[in-house]
Amino acid sequence: MKKEMFEHEITILKDTFSRLLRRNATTNLKKIINKTHPADLAIIFRYFTENEQIQVFKLIEKGTQAIEFLTELDETLVEKLLNLEDSTRIANLIKDASANDQSYILGLLNKSQAKSIIELLKTEEQEEIEELMGYPDDSAGSLMTTDVFTLFQETSCKMALKTLQDQKDAEMVFYLYITDDENCLVGIASLRALATTSPNTPLKDIMVKQIHSVRPETDQEEVAQIVAQYNYLAVPVLDLQNHLLGIVTVDDVVDVIREEATEDFLKMAGAGEDREILLKSSWENAKARIPWLFASWIGGVLAATIIGYFEHMLTSIIALAAFIPVIIGMGGNIGTQSSTIIVRGIATGRIKLGNELTVLIKEIQVGFILGILYGFLLGLFANYNFIQADPFLGVVVGLSICCSMIIAAAVGAFTPLILRKLDIDPAIATGPFVTTSVDILGVLLYFIIAGKFLNM
Repeated sequence: MKKEMFEHEITILKDTFSRLLRRNATTNLKKIINKTHPADLAIIFRYFTENEQIQVFKLIEKGTQAIEFLTELDETLVEKLLNLEDSTRIANLIKDASANDQSYILGLLNKSQAKSIIELLKTEEQEEIEELMGYPDDSAGSLMTTDVFTLFQETSCKMALKTLQDQKDAEMVFYLYITDDENCLVGIASLRALATTSPNTPLKDIMVKQIHSVRPETDQEEVAQIVAQYNYLAVPVLDLQNHLLGIVTVDDVVDVIREEATEDFLKMAGAGEDREILLKSSWENAKARIPWLFASWIGGVLAATIIGYFEHMLTSIIALAAFIPVIIGMGGNIGTQSSTIIVRGIATGRIKLGNELTVLIKEIQVGFILGILYGFLLGLFANYNFIQADPFLGVVVGLSICCSMIIAAAVGAFTPLILRKLDIDPAIATGPFVTTSVDILGVLLYFIIAGKFLNM
């Protein structure tokens, strides 16, 4: 019901914008832009034509809404819009943004344009942005917010509360980050603990010393796993000397989880890895899929070659040909299922070093159970539907589907695990590689079993 209400509101908002754009009602457009939540504006922005997008963006004024809108908007659209703007307007739009939002937006532009915008900002902002942009993409350093304050461990709860009230620009004040004499992070205290403790109690007496932190070069997916596992609202980012560089907040982590999941699903489907593929042109879409489909094409050619090699069997018993699609389809399905389960298990941290063999054996057992079940059913169907054929046809078909599903489950589970060992993204395993290899092995096994049982 809530989803339907949300979609209804978005539709009304989209129609209102379209109507005002057709009438070129600039004043009314400015009013509705200011009243619309930046996240909602980012959603309906995708439905505008290119000219309408430029027209609406020209009317967005600097301030919090402009910053939130740019961070919510798809990267491709941000890049397209900002490339049409001069450096002065972009600098004005982002000058009040946090350093990590500034570095994110500037990271979408070409180097010369980004450099000219940085030069227009304040000196302290320039240094902070350049530092953040120096961290690897998709790392904790590129995500972190540097607007975070610390408190000395000997500070009393009363003084801490007073200091906290003066920190209006601080990010994520649900946690207090506590340091020692050398400015190293030694503990964390919650706002609840601070508010419910005696005013004269020093922070060192209420802080939690066991800290889950990350380095700036830590991959964003690992940060997301920490937040998901421990239900944190923020994770501190420390340097080698344990000095606090910044924090990665949960709102950024939610975006990371969504982006990583989208990327994995695209890879598993063999559709490339661009998270914004829906906004790309037809040629860019096709170009991203060419390598993946070429792998499928090679597999199809090899499978066709194998079928051609055993042509004499098909000529002798034409019923064999009827079950090739079933062998290929069932094997491909269970192979994809197994690899998808393994890939998601690796991504969510449920499959870790040490338990791979257990997971592999379990998937093979699943393949065995399903293979027995569907092999028996298909064998009965073969004997019932092809009464005039060789009486061993049902055995051949049933045994083939059983073996094919066991092998497919093993290949689907093993491939992502071995790719992880080789430090290759396991998500690519669920694409054409698994389905193609399973097709080839399934067809080959089918004809070998047929040759043995049918004396051909």
